[in-house]
Parts: sequence; C-alpha cells; structure tokens
Amino acid sequence: MRLKNCYRSSDFRRLAKQRLPAPIFHYIDGGSDDEVTLARNTDAFEAVDLVPNVLAGVGEIDMSVSVLGQKLDMPLFFAPTAMQRLFHHDGEFAIAEAAARYGTLFGVSTIGTRSIEELGAFNDAPKLFQIYVHNDPGLTTDMIARCKAANFSALALTVDTIVSGNRERDYITGMTTPPKLTPRSLLSFATHPGWTFNYLLRKKFDLPNISQAIDVGSKVQSSVVDYLNTQMKRTIDWDDAASMIEEWGGPFAIKGVMSVDDAKRCVEVGASAIMISNHGGRQLDGSRSPFDQLPAIVDAVGGDIEIIVDGGIRRGTHVLKALAMGATACSGGRMYLYALAGAGPAGVDRAMGLLRDEIERDMMLMGCPSIARLKPSMLARRR
Repeated sequence: MRLKNCYRSSDFRRLAKQRLPAPIFHYIDGGSDDEVTLARNTDAFEAVDLVPNVLAGVGEIDMSVSVLGQKLDMPLFFAPTAMQRLFHHDGEFAIAEAAARYGTLFGVSTIGTRSIEELGAFNDAPKLFQIYVHNDPGLTTDMIARCKAANFSALALTVDTIVSGNRERDYITGMTTPPKLTPRSLLSFATHPGWTFNYLLRKKFDLPNISQAIDVGSKVQSSVVDYLNTQMKRTIDWDDAASMIEEWGGPFAIKGVMSVDDAKRCVEVGASAIMISNHGGRQLDGSRSPFDQLPAIVDAVGGDIEIIVDGGIRRGTHVLKALAMGATACSGGRMYLYALAGAGPAGVDRAMGLLRDEIERDMMLMGCPSIARLKPSMLARRR
C-alpha cells in the first residue's frame, strides 16, 4: 500500500498496519472487550440517510463554524490522542502543522509526547488541551497554569477514564510505554525496522507534560491500563469540574459525556461545550455511539451549549449527518492517527485534505452553501 493510493480511512489503516509493530498498531486500532462499541461508533452513521435539496443555486461553500471561541475553516478537528511519537517520530508537530494548514483546532493530550510549551511555541493553530485529573492535585493545577502561559485556546476535561477499559488487544501484544521487547513482540519489532530504528535513534520517548512528576510511562515501563488505573483520580465529580472551569477561566469542554442528564449538568456548571464521546470505544463496551445519542442531547441542551460529536468519523458525510442533527462540530482520532502512523505529516495532510474535500463536495450535493443550512429534515432514519 502506498500513500498515493490511499483515499479512505481503511486505506490509511492498511498503511499503518504495514509500518507499525503489532503492539503499536493494535494500540491505535483496538477497543475494549468485544469491541462492539468500537464498531458501532462508525456503523451508526449508516443507519441514517441524507436527503438532499436540488436546484438550490449553490455557488461558494462556507464550511466555517465557531467552536470553543475559535472560528474554524471546517467543522472537523483533531481530537486529542496520547503518545503520538510512538506512531511517527514527528508526532504532535505533524498534527499542529495540518491544523494550521486547514484552519482547524488541534487537540493535545495530557499524555502527549510534546510538551505544552513546545506546542504553544510551534505555531499559531488554535490548541485544545485535554486534561486528565491525576491523583496529585498539584500536577493538574500546574498543567492549567502552563496552558495559560502557552496561550492555549481551550481546555477539555476528560471524564470517562477513571479506570481503564478492558483493552484485551494490549494484553495479547504486551503493549507498554515505553515499548519493551518480549518474546511475543520481538519478531514484530524486528520485521518493522523502519519504525524500530526511528524509535531507537531519534529523540528519546517521553511524556513531558507529566514526566517531571510521574516516572510511570516515561522512565518506568507500564501498560496503558496500569497507567490509567494507578495515576488517575477516580473520585472526580461535578464540583471538581466546576472548580476547574473557574480556575481556567476560558472556553472549556467536558469530554466523555453520553447521557442527557450529564449534558444538562454541563450547562449548569458553566461548560462551554460537551464532547459526546465514548473514548473511541476504548472504555465501556456496549455503550451507545455518540451519533446515536446526539438527537436526545440536542433536544435537551441544543442552543444552551456547543455540542461536539467525537468518534467514529470516517467520511465527510458522517460530519454532515451530525451537523444536520444539531451538532456544532465533530472531532476524531483514528481518522488521522492511521495516516500519521502510515506516512507521517504527508499522510495527515492527505487524510485531512480528502475529508475536507468530501465535506465541501457533499455540501454542494446537499444544496447547502453553509453549515447553517443543514437541517434535521435532510435526514431520514432507516427502520
């Protein structure tokens, strides 16, 4: 598989599988338990059909939306994902470059492989920092202060990982950070020399946003499951969220919201946006897909808070279906991680360019010159 032959998400996935050792690929690709929710996140979009309007006199297309205080040139942005330099040595820099090129938002993870300061200085693309609440409260406060100093645009509190999901693929492959050689993984690392030499010879792997306070994951090898289960605060509640919103004092999203009741609480505590998300099917298997849950949440809080559909996005039509249903914007992780892993910055640029072109073309075919013209009447759910 070559980059020039990649046109859809499954193509970039094949490219990533060719390049990555098995533990690294399956960390991106896998979900929890039987991976029912992982599959459902994308399949849910196929249960709803688009109903276009014709003879609409569509000329120029305006894909812009306002999200978390930022005007974006397209209604899709890069969700925060962890440990990107494991997938390609350029890591977060490649995503920041693409965000600037396409005029969209770049999500940065607490468990990222470039520091808050590095990314803040790297370029002017708007940046959303995804914060996990660790057991050490000083670490959380310090990261908020660092984000302010680095002029990050917004903060997102992730609330669905107080313990790790049952990610069985990681048990099977022996996935750890930093990666370690085991009898099971040795052959896979040996048969992917391009990745292996890049990992060994380039900048040492680190989780710089947390490594000064926590050795696990940077200096001490740990499975992702062990990291989440030992380092994250399990007792976070709505008071913690409200305090963090006040401490940050700017645009603030709560990521991992799935229920109507929780969506209402987000409005009450003063959040700017909710990210309807099940963590890419990596946490509670058997849970609803974000797109399936979108109508109920729009009915409950639409107009009171920005609503972002996170997860399962593989096509421009998926974005349009969510927007027509009432979402403010969409975000995704695997949609660009496969491309990053398979071909680095060129892969991310191609993947995002294809999605942007799909959204623009499909808006023309829907008879919609702007995002505001997408309406629920343009959708029909299959029985």
